[in-house]
Amino acid sequence: MAGRRDGVELSLEEFTQFLDEIRDQPAWRTKADKEMDYCDGNQLDCEILARMRELGIPPAVEPLMGPTIDAVLGLEVRNRGDWKVLPDSQADSEDVADALNYKLHQAEARSGADTACSDAFAPQIKVGLGWVYVGREQDPFKYPYVVEAVHRNEIFHDWFAKPDMSNARYLVRRKWFDRQIPKLMFPNKAELIDNASSGWLGLDYSSLTLDGGDSAKLYASADQERGWTVEEQEWRDLHNRRVCLFEVWYRRWERALVIKSPDGRVVEYDKRNATHQLVVSEGAVELQWAIVSRVRLAWWMGPHKLSDEPSPYRHNKFPYVPFWGKKEDRTGVPYALARGMMYLQEQINAMHSKSQWLMAARRVVRTRGAVLGSAEQLRQEVARPDADIELDDQAMRDGGIFKVEIDLQLTQQQFQRLQDSRDGLRRVGGIYSEFQGQNSNTTSGVQFNSQVEQSNQSLADILDNLKTARAAVGDLLLSLIIEDGIGKQETVFIRGGGIRPDRTVQLNSPATDDQTGMRYLNNDIERVKTRVVVDNVPSAATFKQQQLAAMSEAFKAAPPQFQPLMLPFLLALMDIPNREDLIRAIKDVSACATPEQVQEQIRTAVEQELTKARHDLEMQKLKQQQPLIDAQVKKIAAEAATKAVDGFYSATQAANQIAMIPGVAQSADQILRSAGMPDHDAAPLVAHAPAGAGSVNLRHNTLPLYPANPDVGLRSGIEGGQEPQPGGIE
Repeated sequence: MAGRRDGVELSLEEFTQFLDEIRDQPAWRTKADKEMDYCDGNQLDCEILARMRELGIPPAVEPLMGPTIDAVLGLEVRNRGDWKVLPDSQADSEDVADALNYKLHQAEARSGADTACSDAFAPQIKVGLGWVYVGREQDPFKYPYVVEAVHRNEIFHDWFAKPDMSNARYLVRRKWFDRQIPKLMFPNKAELIDNASSGWLGLDYSSLTLDGGDSAKLYASADQERGWTVEEQEWRDLHNRRVCLFEVWYRRWERALVIKSPDGRVVEYDKRNATHQLVVSEGAVELQWAIVSRVRLAWWMGPHKLSDEPSPYRHNKFPYVPFWGKKEDRTGVPYALARGMMYLQEQINAMHSKSQWLMAARRVVRTRGAVLGSAEQLRQEVARPDADIELDDQAMRDGGIFKVEIDLQLTQQQFQRLQDSRDGLRRVGGIYSEFQGQNSNTTSGVQFNSQVEQSNQSLADILDNLKTARAAVGDLLLSLIIEDGIGKQETVFIRGGGIRPDRTVQLNSPATDDQTGMRYLNNDIERVKTRVVVDNVPSAATFKQQQLAAMSEAFKAAPPQFQPLMLPFLLALMDIPNREDLIRAIKDVSACATPEQVQEQIRTAVEQELTKARHDLEMQKLKQQQPLIDAQVKKIAAEAATKAVDGFYSATQAANQIAMIPGVAQSADQILRSAGMPDHDAAPLVAHAPAGAGSVNLRHNTLPLYPANPDVGLRSGIEGGQEPQPGGIE
């Protein structure tokens, strides 16, 4: 990797080094091919058949590996979950995620993604490795995206890379074409392809020049081919006029300056981007150096490079997703269920052949010369059910022996061994008879489900790898959808399925910030971070039937007031025509009121009208009584004013009396306190009369509204009969 930089094309030396590394990898493909043959039922090769023919043993095969593994393949289809697009953070829009989820489901159905994943799962569960390609369709008349399974023998990867190929240095795909196809793919290299594919038979060396023209380039290519160390049959078939193209995906590493935002987003810093310069100058983001990789694509036809350019995809990943089964710890060789089943499968086949041979075999005991003819003729005649064997009379009269024994039967031990091998083949794969739906000795439903669950646990590791690979396929497909939709305004209609209301999401809609006036795109799919997961709820029809049965039982057991709410969800699980219309119609009917509710609404409306009528009547009465109320208010105000004047006058007189006779104040306060009136003023309100103060002569009452007070209290005291004292009040 030393000296590699982004933009540096792949040299012939590096390409040859990749091929040499591939040649030195463990030889696992031949063994994997044999394991796949056993799964396909091709379990007797030419050498075994020849030896069996020599021994007279009939070939017999009981292909149990294929049906046993097919049960696991059926499990994948039955438990297949749909892709689900989720926002990567709370700041990302859920509307954009829902819109992308709708577009991803559409691409999943039309690109054949489910079929491709199932096709890749078959070699994954059998031999340990399958591949899926996710890219764009070259034919403009077809759906723009293609997802297809790729045979394992076409892909050669970096043996020391991680399982997800995130750090792989290279990935090479070899594929044979008729030489006309590469000429259409690379029209600027048509002459080179034509000459190289024909072995340079049509090249006129006398016309070659040294002026750097096309002839000189062809001569250099021919000379380069002669010095290449890879054998010709690996890339050229002169007899069938076919060539092998090497599709090489490789990585270049370099140091780059990246921007890391507070929300975790990381983008490469572009000094020509005004927005990047602004956020960096304001300190809103963090700049840091990082080692990043660049994915490039090169096309080779043998030693001839046809094209070398950056990856046509923005996701910066290889467009091939591995489906891993199991890997050897020391060598990393992939393997799966077929490896442990092969020995038992061979043993079953051998027992079948042996048992058939025993049942058809004839043992002959004879003396020499007892039978006329050769030994070969005797063996052929004895094997026939209508055998006619001629014996020698003289030899038999001389005590000759001739017996044909046919009591070579299959023993009980041999039959039991055959049955044990059949059961052992399923056990080594962790697959029980209950998992395959076959008859077993279990009599309890709980025990049956327990056996099925044990099979699921045995396959949990491989099924988890399938889920991871399937999510990676969805992630690559979503990346292509986002890349093709950047900056394009689009309206996505999302159906609610009758359960939820239908809604419309506007993607990449132009908008303007009210504060800054800056224009931006609302629901910009390029800036929203999303991730693809596999839904835990399977989408298979059998699982929906189970859900429907469980929901039906719950619907029956639910109280009547809850059944109308559950009915739309129950119908959503049914596969019936116009299901959404039926659900909407039922919800509309459910929204209508029942007769009891109508009566209650009528009663409530009548009560409201009566209450309103009484209110209006009271308001009219108040309007009629308003003049009387106004007059009473005026009268009360006048009386209050009169009382206030009288009170003010009386208070003034009392003040005058207190001023002239201070001792009266204490008596008045005591009388008021005795009556229960609180004293709100600080005591004493009026100062005490000084000691020795003389009395003041007061005149009689001079109020014109009241008659004069009698002088009883002044002259003779309150009780009367008391004589005034000297110096008293006059």
